[in-house]
Amino acid sequence: MNSKIVISKNIEELSEQFAQILLAGVNKSEHSFNLALSGGSTPKMIYKFLADNYKSKIDWHKIKFFWGDERLVPPNHHDSNYRLAKENLFYKINTAPENIFRIHCELDPEEEANRYASIIEENVKSENNYPQFDLLILGLGEDGHTASIFPDSLNLFEEKKICAVTEHPGTHQKRITLTGTVINNAKQVVFLVTGESKSKIVDLILNKKSGYEQLPASLVNPTYGELIWMLDNYSAGLIKQ
Repeated sequence: MNSKIVISKNIEELSEQFAQILLAGVNKSEHSFNLALSGGSTPKMIYKFLADNYKSKIDWHKIKFFWGDERLVPPNHHDSNYRLAKENLFYKINTAPENIFRIHCELDPEEEANRYASIIEENVKSENNYPQFDLLILGLGEDGHTASIFPDSLNLFEEKKICAVTEHPGTHQKRITLTGTVINNAKQVVFLVTGESKSKIVDLILNKKSGYEQLPASLVNPTYGELIWMLDNYSAGLIKQ
């Protein structure tokens, strides 16, 4: 695994750094570019930045959009990761609707996990016996969770399935997530983390403090790919530089 930490002074600089990674990846790809999106406040700001500043710089038709996880809510719900991307990115760029593969959370969760796994298998080239995303975006929860893999479901990093149904330990809201097996098979994984509220968990994981191994985000280690932690000054405030 190749890994690095990129620290930006603010969200605008971080967004520009991420935009350059995405642009380079799309330009390098000979065919379609498979991108797995994340929800959350930081991706929301980055989607807005991309729509405002890279609308004509990136060949959006080349990208196939997937999601790393989704809450079991309708697609127009304010908690929907699909809605977040639709309103802040898709509405503003020139992309093909047939290249947007949302998770249908209005369906039975187990059936949808299986259906979405099949959709991924049909559209994402496999390497090492699993689909291999070109770029996978991850967020970081204050409890150390990523995608919808929580500290009580670390077994999902050994799961053989592509997608799994999980449950938030606090709210008990059900979700569908890519498993750690698929996450760690990606060519490039990027954590997008901002804000002082994330500084303690970033410090715990990146400085490998006591108990860090029990946090899902610490188990993200792309076997054959690159891992990039993209932080702003606030989230990186406690790590060794």
